[in-house]
Amino acid sequence: MTELSTRQIAESVDATGMNENEAAAKTGGGIAKKARLELEGKTGRKVVTAENYLPPSKKKLARK
Repeated sequence: MTELSTRQIAESVDATGMNENEAAAKTGGGIAKKARLELEGKTGRKVVTAENYLPPSKKKLARK
């Protein structure tokens, strides 16, 4: 949800550069947070739990 929101916001404002994309990312993250909290409120269950959380990989990706 966060990635899709951020991409669509960045596209809609024709974001270029770090500052504009950072603003789009913050807005997209806020939208996703609101959606997650609303879903948790309606279902009474947490979206992220110890059972479905995947810790970060220990392998580092090589930068190009």
